[in-house]
Amino acid sequence: MKLWGGRFREEENRIMEDFNTSFPFDYRLYRQDITGSMAHVDMLGACGIITQEEAAAIRQGLEGILSDIENGSLPLQGDYEDIHTFVEANLILRIGDVGKKLHTGRSRNDQVALDMRMYAREQAQVLSDLLENLIQALEQKGAEYPCIMPGYTHLQRAQAVMFPYYMSAYVSMFRRDRKRLLNAREILNESPLGCAALAGTTHEIDRSMTAAALDFAKPVDNFLDGVSDRDYLLELSGAMAIIMMHLSRLSEELILWSSQEFKFVTIDDAYSTGSSIMPQKKNPDACELVRGKTGRVYGDLMGLLTTMKGLVLAYNKDMQEDKPQFFDAVDTVTSCLTIMAEVIRTLHVHPDVMTKSVRQGFLNATEVADYLVARGVPFRDAHGIVGRIVILCEDKGCAIEDLTLDELKQFSDCFDDSIYQYIDYQNILKKGNKKEMTGYEKTRE
Repeated sequence: MKLWGGRFREEENRIMEDFNTSFPFDYRLYRQDITGSMAHVDMLGACGIITQEEAAAIRQGLEGILSDIENGSLPLQGDYEDIHTFVEANLILRIGDVGKKLHTGRSRNDQVALDMRMYAREQAQVLSDLLENLIQALEQKGAEYPCIMPGYTHLQRAQAVMFPYYMSAYVSMFRRDRKRLLNAREILNESPLGCAALAGTTHEIDRSMTAAALDFAKPVDNFLDGVSDRDYLLELSGAMAIIMMHLSRLSEELILWSSQEFKFVTIDDAYSTGSSIMPQKKNPDACELVRGKTGRVYGDLMGLLTTMKGLVLAYNKDMQEDKPQFFDAVDTVTSCLTIMAEVIRTLHVHPDVMTKSVRQGFLNATEVADYLVARGVPFRDAHGIVGRIVILCEDKGCAIEDLTLDELKQFSDCFDDSIYQYIDYQNILKKGNKKEMTGYEKTRE
């Protein structure tokens, strides 16, 4: 069965049929397609475009198809052009010619636009929930290990922070990601049903009724835009690309931290793999796969942008290519968010190694400069003094706090015994805005 063909003299070439079909990937829209069709047929009956009896029969047939798909008795397979053809063909097979009235007052153009908006809306919420799950895992892991650790710039030890605060940096990233998803969900929540092919229909349909039935805020304002808009897929794809960028950064941290050179953390065996030749190896493959899949999602976004960039209004068959790209991005981000939450939950943190790394990195050097500034030394002079102190420590193989007061006074008479309390790492984290910055007080509540 085809939803078109009356004006054609010859049959479609089999090669073209295979080239044209989207059923192998758009079958996943079955629930959205059937739900949208139910709302449409209810409206047709309410508006008197078909009889109430016909509407009831069609709805009952659609409900049966949905139930049979979900219980496995009607497999999503066969020689169909798309999911819309599959549903309508099975409907007619079940209830007869009355099923042919389902498509009254609509086009596949507004039908597929509706299905994709409903799917995108649902997936935005699913991804938002997965982000919240990851956020909770990060917060819980931070609370589990209220320890001090090095913070880095240029991948060089810079200043001391608390592990919970390091985790909260990623919490901030993923909270922004949630806002982007939910904002995109709000923007897309307009119904294209009733736009028909591009210019509406002569039937007296009620677009507001179908919009309300499907939980849309309103019908779209413009029919041409309604059937050809894929901005919402681009916006969500962009949001997913940013999510993957954040996941990739977190993955890179964990890959580094779990190496023998860092030893800050151990990734649980459940999310690691081994080597086929080196028995001692434990590889952070979960994190490496997340890092690798980031490029895949970037590619999905760029592919969709490229598909849309040259299309005149309204619908063009090029837009069929939006689905594989968007579906792939959704599937990839879903799996990556799911696995990363478990990697974080099962992560073993080594506070003793982190603390040792702090002491070895002169991470209180900035505070030594602050100490001198508080005693009237210009900051630029203080900066130079501390730089020379660090050189002495490197030569002696010790930390700044290991120097004697006499050694410190060689550089400035402003030093006295109070310097040692001032640059104690635990005390540093209690000073000024660092209390908020490090989350130190919060971890002690």
